[in-house]
Amino acid sequence: MRLRRSLPNSSRPSTAATGLGLLLLAAGPLLTPSLVGQQPAAAASATAAAKVNAGAYAITPKRRALLNTIRFAEGTWKQGNEGYRTLYGGGRFSSLERHPETVVVKRYTSAAAGAYQFLPGTWREAARKLQLESFHPANQDQAALYLVDRRGVLSQIDQQGLTREAMAVLAREWASFPNLAGRSAYGQPVKQAEDLERFYRSNLQTLSDQA
Repeated sequence: MRLRRSLPNSSRPSTAATGLGLLLLAAGPLLTPSLVGQQPAAAASATAAAKVNAGAYAITPKRRALLNTIRFAEGTWKQGNEGYRTLYGGGRFSSLERHPETVVVKRYTSAAAGAYQFLPGTWREAARKLQLESFHPANQDQAALYLVDRRGVLSQIDQQGLTREAMAVLAREWASFPNLAGRSAYGQPVKQAEDLERFYRSNLQTLSDQA
């Protein structure tokens, strides 16, 4: 997620304007921590499920591992399904009917939200392109995959897995991903490539064993 640095004397926080949040999925059960596999939250009722669009992207083990790795980088993985209700800074929002568009001022100022820390403008673009009608988890997954696809590396990851070259491309979407120099493209805290590779491989193995 890309953030704006907080200004101590600013009384009027500005909303981050451009994109972050990534990866997706189509039909199929939602897999979250454990290394993978908790059941969807009880809150995912039949009513909520009816509002979730199937989406354009099929969820394969590689794509699910990629989504989970993005969540690991963005800090929403350990929260399980609650990660889909997480604001920048770790707070929670209640309704999944829409992006909360809540501006949080901490070290940085951001309105990022959800498992992939979508900025409002990024979410609106993905939701419009994919015709997503809510901010429910499956739609967040779809929007994340859309962002990966928009960056042109989804097919590459499908074929080769999450390479450092792919990470460097995704670093332009998620500030928590490292570029080839090992730094954030936006001067923010970044995960090390080795840690992301390790998480991805372990998660993919768990998912493949479950398939």
